[in-house]
Amino acid sequence: MQERKERASKRGAYVFTARKHPQRGIMSMILGIVSLLSIGAAVYLTYQNGGSAEPQYGAAVFLVTLYALGGLALGAVSRMEKDIYYFFPHMGIGLNFLSLALVSMILYAGI
Repeated sequence: MQERKERASKRGAYVFTARKHPQRGIMSMILGIVSLLSIGAAVYLTYQNGGSAEPQYGAAVFLVTLYALGGLALGAVSRMEKDIYYFFPHMGIGLNFLSLALVSMILYAGI
């Protein structure tokens, strides 16, 4: 009886799959992280400057918007692939959407 249990547990121990982590999804997540770090740095440096934003901070946030849009597109394209793990595409889409939301909030607060 014990031998039969061991054979059954060994048989189900490994699951072989053809799934992989998509490179576009990984790149989407990296772009989202870079975007959020750049926004955080721009906001922190503006706070340290007494609320006066330098022009380079505005340029950095503009580039963040472009990175986030590119990362959002990469995440959406990689999400449509078949037989992949969805962790990186979902995280990339979420992080890039969050960075776009933060840029929108910054712009709204400046108006």
